[in-house]
Amino acid sequence: QVQLVESGGGLVQAGGSLRLSCAASGRTFSNCAMGWFRQTPGKKLEFVATINWSGGSTYYADSVKGRFTISRDNAKNMVYLQMNSLEPEDTAVYSCGANKYSNTNASPSTYAYWGQGTQVTVSS
Repeated sequence: QVQLVESGGGLVQAGGSLRLSCAASGRTFSNCAMGWFRQTPGKKLEFVATINWSGGSTYYADSVKGRFTISRDNAKNMVYLQMNSLEPEDTAVYSCGANKYSNTNASPSTYAYWGQGTQVTVSS
């Protein structure tokens, strides 16, 4: 079992930056790939970024590539999403997920545990 709690969301102007954090508890955290997803009202859950169990492999959605960076610290049971050059289109509730497997994966159906989400609002 893995419990996840996100933090770091807020209101920022376009072009600004935010760093999201995801605190994980549970013995199996370091074995799991982790991911960030986002969702706006009326839209499907959208993949943002994923990182494998060791942090050595990452994968990003095209919409955030070059602007967002996912990282993890297994010693602290933490996953981060550094978001730079934010755009109004990035406004959403961001959630972190713990994957059933160790390798990167963009499919929400492969994630076994989810946090409650944190709101990110980017003003123009």
